[in-house]
Amino acid sequence: MASSLIMSRRDLDFLLHDWLRVERLVERERYADHDRETFDAVLDLAEQLATEHFAPVNREADTHEPFVGEDGRVVQPESVRAALAAYTASGLPTSVFDAELGGMQLPFVVHQAASSWFQAASIGTFAYPFLAEGNANLLATYGTPEQVATYAVPVVEGRWYGTMALSEPQAGSSLGDITTRAVRQDDGSSYRLTGTKMWISGGDHELAENIVHLVLARTPDAAPGTKGISLFIVPKWLPADDGSVGERNDVALVGLNHKMGYRATTNTLLNFGEGLATPGGEAGAVGHLVGEEGRGLTYMFHMMNEARVSVGAGATALGYTGYLHSLEYARVRTQGRPLDRKDPTTPPVPLVEHADVRRMLLAQKSYVEGALALVLFCAHLVDESRTHPDADAAREAEQLLSLLTPVAKSWPSQWCLAANDLAIQVLGGAGYTRDHPVEQLYRDNRLNPIHEGTLGIQAQDLLGRKVLEGGGRSLGVLGARITATVEAARAVGGDPAAYADQLGRTWEELLRVTGVLWEKGDPALALANATPYLEAFGHVVVAWLWLEQLVAVGEGTEPFHDGKRAAARYFYAFELPTTGPRLDLLASLDTTTLDLDPTVL
Repeated sequence: MASSLIMSRRDLDFLLHDWLRVERLVERERYADHDRETFDAVLDLAEQLATEHFAPVNREADTHEPFVGEDGRVVQPESVRAALAAYTASGLPTSVFDAELGGMQLPFVVHQAASSWFQAASIGTFAYPFLAEGNANLLATYGTPEQVATYAVPVVEGRWYGTMALSEPQAGSSLGDITTRAVRQDDGSSYRLTGTKMWISGGDHELAENIVHLVLARTPDAAPGTKGISLFIVPKWLPADDGSVGERNDVALVGLNHKMGYRATTNTLLNFGEGLATPGGEAGAVGHLVGEEGRGLTYMFHMMNEARVSVGAGATALGYTGYLHSLEYARVRTQGRPLDRKDPTTPPVPLVEHADVRRMLLAQKSYVEGALALVLFCAHLVDESRTHPDADAAREAEQLLSLLTPVAKSWPSQWCLAANDLAIQVLGGAGYTRDHPVEQLYRDNRLNPIHEGTLGIQAQDLLGRKVLEGGGRSLGVLGARITATVEAARAVGGDPAAYADQLGRTWEELLRVTGVLWEKGDPALALANATPYLEAFGHVVVAWLWLEQLVAVGEGTEPFHDGKRAAARYFYAFELPTTGPRLDLLASLDTTTLDLDPTVL
């Protein structure tokens, strides 16, 4: 059977079983109904559905992007609906949810590995169930039993979809500046919301019976800033008493944003309180408070933090499939001759025979396989933090996950996009055309450094909060893990031992520079160059995970194992050394950006 150009099942199996040993999770009560066969069957099903239903729709969904028809409804290719219907019918939308909600209670790491097939095949199409999963998870965690039954269960079942409605035209990442209002009604339980939300992915469509919006808004007496934000359930259609879809809520689609890529996913401007017909004829969208007033951002971050790991996974999947496509092209496309072959009558060789093409392929491989290890490691930490029988170990996993979340979101978003850029370069002029998929993959992936918190926001989160948590306790947890890997690699000897020494030195320098940045206690100075810090930190983490993979490879003799060794060699020779100049810059406490007068730009 030919290898897939969507994802590498061999790599997924290696990471899940040879490295992370996920089958050990079945020893825990939550996962006791599963085994290795269950996990493999889920991956088999994901590959089949992605190959047969999602990959074929990817180009059509891109070239026939959503538009608003004359009746005010969103129009999309029927194939998008069919792909999503197949996914729902498979039962996979329920995979990570509790049994009480009809879920399979599958480990999150296995679910994330399965999801990578759909993200690689058609990330814009898969965005709808991806957003719905986070929406239902938040409601299952913070909603009342009635809210869970009314709004979360239909989403878990795949009948309804869900969104998170945060940003507004004047307030993107600065959520403390939102102005959407929520006024409590005389019934004591419902609210009326008025305001405008912008950049809402999946905010309107005809792909499901209903859409459950989770909306950030302020009550009239709310405190200024983020402490005055509350979270509300606002459905597109109000549920009837029997749970079916009832009357239309006062949520209006104003328009669709026209995107560079990721086009299968509608991106919307919504008005809440447009004046649509609602019960009683009053303006304002009917909403219900989640939890307590003023804690909306706390609840929303539950959804956003998981979404950030999944965004990194999506970036990884797009980079990975681009690598596989460019590798296949380089193996079959003939062009030129080796430098030591002067006879022009000899036949041209495949592109992969040229050293610079191999460099570009090896760079992609080191990025995408390193990123896949990163996101699956973080997904495994989710399972460890929730189910580890030892409370200290669970707490340690939670601390490490918190520290690595901005890295898991940002590093794949930056470097797997770079992999997509290299994939285009490998194909040359052909890669720049729409006749090959790599140009679309680049456009789709370009969103990932932006949404769910830009690279700059992730950098400030990492350096301004996460490394300082508990007096650096999370950094200590990561340092202990890195030290253990270094010792294991030194015991292996050879190249892994040499890489271990290099990693150990770089980690110590990163710790030293972190102290330098904060020694004056000046946040503006410390965070002025937070993005180079994030890049250096991410490279160190991925170098560590490459060393972890080499230890797991051991003395394996398959070409797959040799490929892992080659990619690790590239990363340690070409990539990890780039942290040196970044760390030097950071240690100098350079104030170029702080000193700049914006008027000279």
